Amino acid sequence: MYRTTAMIEVVSTEKGLRAVDARKNSIDVVTGDWAPTTVEDDVPSPTDVRVAGTTTSLRLPPAFVSVTRLDDNATFELGSETGPLELGDAEFLVRVSGNVNSYLRFSGPAEVSKPNYEATVLSFLRPTEVTLGFRSRVQSPSGTLTVPRTPAGVATALTHLSASNRTATPDRSFPTMRGHPPLVEFGEDTTVPTFLEGGTDDTELVLPAGLEYLFTAASLAHYLGATVTVERDADPLLRTAAADHRLGTLPEFERRVAALLRRCFLLDCLVRNAGPYGTDLAESALLETLSLDADTLYEASVGERVDAYLDAPFERVDADLPEWHLSMYVDPTYDHVGVLPYLLVSLPNVFLPRSDPLREDERLSRSLDDFYRNEVGDAVAVDLVKPHLGPGRIHGWLAPGTPIDVFKSVPAAYRNGTGYEWRADESISIVAVLNDSEMSGEHGEAARIYRERALDLDLDITVRERLSTEELARTFESSHDLVHYIGHCEETGLRCPDGTLSMSSLTESNAQTFFLNACGSFYEGLTLVEKGSVAGAVTFNKVLDADAARVGTSFARMLMHGFCLERALDLARRRIMMGKDYTVVGDGTHTLTQSESFIPVTMTLDPRADGRFDVEFDAFSAEKVGGHYQPHVPSSRRSYLHGNRAAFTLDHEATEEIISRADAPVVYDGDLHWSKDLVDLL
Repeated sequence: MYRTTAMIEVVSTEKGLRAVDARKNSIDVVTGDWAPTTVEDDVPSPTDVRVAGTTTSLRLPPAFVSVTRLDDNATFELGSETGPLELGDAEFLVRVSGNVNSYLRFSGPAEVSKPNYEATVLSFLRPTEVTLGFRSRVQSPSGTLTVPRTPAGVATALTHLSASNRTATPDRSFPTMRGHPPLVEFGEDTTVPTFLEGGTDDTELVLPAGLEYLFTAASLAHYLGATVTVERDADPLLRTAAADHRLGTLPEFERRVAALLRRCFLLDCLVRNAGPYGTDLAESALLETLSLDADTLYEASVGERVDAYLDAPFERVDADLPEWHLSMYVDPTYDHVGVLPYLLVSLPNVFLPRSDPLREDERLSRSLDDFYRNEVGDAVAVDLVKPHLGPGRIHGWLAPGTPIDVFKSVPAAYRNGTGYEWRADESISIVAVLNDSEMSGEHGEAARIYRERALDLDLDITVRERLSTEELARTFESSHDLVHYIGHCEETGLRCPDGTLSMSSLTESNAQTFFLNACGSFYEGLTLVEKGSVAGAVTFNKVLDADAARVGTSFARMLMHGFCLERALDLARRRIMMGKDYTVVGDGTHTLTQSESFIPVTMTLDPRADGRFDVEFDAFSAEKVGGHYQPHVPSSRRSYLHGNRAAFTLDHEATEEIISRADAPVVYDGDLHWSKDLVDLL
């Protein structure tokens, strides 16, 4: 081990250095002649750990790269097609935005390049001292608040949860500038740690004294840093120094709050380009349409920006900005107040849960029992409902009932997520369990995918077959990051050669995530979350053997490439007609592994009559809203907001080059392919 902090560890490797954080995200720094020295230079950016040494070259992943000259703050971006950047005799800071943020401080002359977009390379003419700083993107709770179990107490908690935001400028829209809110406990008296006091900005939310208003306003209050007050029978409003902005009453209140949050957040994403961390953002030109001056607004207070944003004709640019990433449907109870700090990390819309009974024809049910996976025994029946969904790409349900089209969560999932501690020398542990020999095709393909990904990630893969009830119980109770079970599920539990195993019989679950690819495994999966897991994929009903194999292998691949569970399953179940029979339980936004491109990307490929292709990129994450990405196409140097699609028309040669270089899912000819498998079809 080279050096360590509570959040991140830097270890020596055969090729150089590796920085690893608490979620097992890592970044490798390849350097053949690294000679450690004492850290003396500071890095003008927040870091968790710094190391220093002399070297003639450093090689990092091909992430988003910017270079700042420290004497005059002149900043340059290194695009995918940009030639080598020659740096003269001055002090420089190179920022590499990867799975672990990396900062390199040094004195030139030097050269920074991205050869063939295979790496970021920093080269020197002679051995030069470089200070490396690493910053984890993992968010940990910042303290604990104690408030009375009353609406006024919850309002006090919401007021102080925003103390985790690291700035009041529009840079707050960067995911790295929003820390994990403090936890909330109930007690007779209000206790706010000194470091969480104050810090609220010049906005106030005045709400009726009801939990339904407090929950649905939570994300807006958190992002704006608003003081939250409750008054009996109050007319809900957002107050700034200049105006009172009426928000209406429920149910209109929910939609207005969601729209206001999206407007303020996304316009902050554009205005922040006037600050020191600006980029060549494609959407920045939209400010001209709105007649908003970024330089003025960057220096303005939160309240002043809110007033300006609400005065602007937002409808003119609405369709050009990303759809909101996440909506949560939360039962507004005191038991769920403690979950809010975990949810607010991702800034979801929060709506009240409403649903209708699900008609049978909406499930596309078919009578094909001869082909279903569990040819004997009965799957457990699940009473499903159809939720009323608001805007959002991903939806989560933290309320009674079992809806389709959303992940079903419980409070335990979020508490469990903070409990998987590790050391840098521990691998990601995966166990693939085959308890039905007829499903060996899925088992073999899934194992192949895991082993293939192990070439890039530190994976410890175990393949097991025909586990007894005792052996399967021991597998779930032992520490693993993923357990992929392939077999059958009956009313009494998961089938084993010697009987069935109910998850309720486990002492605890130490499987961080799981996939129970068996008919009717919903309740068994939900029990695993209650017993200690964070999230997993399950089925509502009987599933066809062939469908289960397609979903199982696709899901495994998505999960191994950094997609969160809900997004991974959403993509995987598109391959079958009965996709609604699969769902995620627990925290569906949870990710197990990192993406090599930091944010996992999906592509859509459409052939044109002239032989060219329309190529669309979509970099999306429910956890990292507010970031930006750079599509790696010829002549493209602009960045796009996460969640916004970037479209290009390319010739056949350029398209084939991109597909062969990518390692991502591609929608082509109505089906989902993996990029490297698609090259032959083109």
